[in-house]
Amino acid sequence: MSAPATDSAAARATALLQSLRHPHGRQAAIAGLRGSDTGKAAGLAGAMIANNVIALVSTVVFARELTDYGSLGALISYLLILTVAGQAMQVATAREGVLGHLGLGDKLIATTRSWTRTMMIVTGVLAVVSVLLRQPIADAVGVKHYPWAAAFGIPAGCLYLEVSLLRGALQGVGDYKSVGLSLIGEQGARLIGGAILAIPFSVTGAYIGSLISYIAMSLYCIVQLNRYAVAHHAETAPPSDIPPGAAVSLWKHVQRAGAPIAGLVVIAVLQNIDIIAAKHRFGSHAATSYAAVAVAAKVLIWVAIGAGFYLVPEVSRRRAAGLDTRSVLFKALGIVLVCAVPVLLIFGGASHLLIKSVFGASKSGASDALFPLGLAFSVLACTYLAIQYMLALKHTWFLVVVGAVAVAEPILLIHASRKPSAFAFTVLGVQAAAAIVAFGFALRREKAPPSSPADPDAAEGEPIALAASVQVD
Repeated sequence: MSAPATDSAAARATALLQSLRHPHGRQAAIAGLRGSDTGKAAGLAGAMIANNVIALVSTVVFARELTDYGSLGALISYLLILTVAGQAMQVATAREGVLGHLGLGDKLIATTRSWTRTMMIVTGVLAVVSVLLRQPIADAVGVKHYPWAAAFGIPAGCLYLEVSLLRGALQGVGDYKSVGLSLIGEQGARLIGGAILAIPFSVTGAYIGSLISYIAMSLYCIVQLNRYAVAHHAETAPPSDIPPGAAVSLWKHVQRAGAPIAGLVVIAVLQNIDIIAAKHRFGSHAATSYAAVAVAAKVLIWVAIGAGFYLVPEVSRRRAAGLDTRSVLFKALGIVLVCAVPVLLIFGGASHLLIKSVFGASKSGASDALFPLGLAFSVLACTYLAIQYMLALKHTWFLVVVGAVAVAEPILLIHASRKPSAFAFTVLGVQAAAAIVAFGFALRREKAPPSSPADPDAAEGEPIALAASVQVD
């Protein structure tokens, strides 16, 4: 008779604890975790956390260094709008890369080089247009005294699109480490470059730090892609002839990204519309305090974005192999939930102290809204992963339903309570509704996942093992 399951589980746990007592056992366990799916997801989420910690440091540094930090904030908001396309294209590139649609090895390098040449031309043309229209753009953004800073906005958006395409290509070949390091490096370069240039050039110099960071990380990603190509070429025996030219043109690739862009628009509305509605619902002081609290409450969104970098290509890979993809979603959700527990404990037990310490006593009036907003944006973080999961499966029509919830949110909030805490519970209700809709679609098992070479999607899965097995150290 076989041993009970509980006995075998206890034996495995005992063996694991014994192995961890020895240095070699601990090293092996750590190495195994780093190479596991959970380790990759945690690594990317951690990189995104580090990215945002440095961004927070940048905020403090620039706020102290500049007398007109409000103008820099307006310029950064303008830039964030322009980067939506880049975020969507990174998702699309990762998905297509893991399916082998962008080529492997030297073919992938040929594709990314072709895209880079196209982006250089587009950036140059749009930079000229932006310079010519610098004053109207500055007036529209609300920084009329910094027209040259406003002129850098569109070129910076183009450069962000370039680095996003390269990051997506690295995700597609499974090099999550380089993606994570590029995220950290981006904020580090922005902080250092912006802080130095702000001394002679004030707001304009600080803003140029973003352009410097995008250029630096594009060069870094190109180096890592070339390292991948060398490793792939060495593993190929005999070397295959690589046809010249890109596997797919940039324009065709952009046309395929409509769904990711729509998904990001939905998330952007759910994430940011509450602050806009609060400005209409509250007085000036309460709206300012609510905005500070909302910024603090959204920390888990960035954790979800980091986990999403892992989720999209892995879901594409498992789908093409005919495997159940939901386990990847559950692992990514686990990362968010583990981070949510301590964050929500702090929000619930020390909300006033936290807001007062970070933003000042004058902005702590809405601190009692921090916990419900923390819950709301923890739910939104999970919704973000569900949306990215569905997009990775190439499902799009669900966005109509989730989008309807996003459209309803400002209507509901404009009639919500004028008390920040009660207003925050309305936000929580909307986020819960969006999550129910999103997960109602996401948790449904696909009726006919690809499972045989006769299926076109299954045939696409054949090069995936090659693409995903190359990990650049």
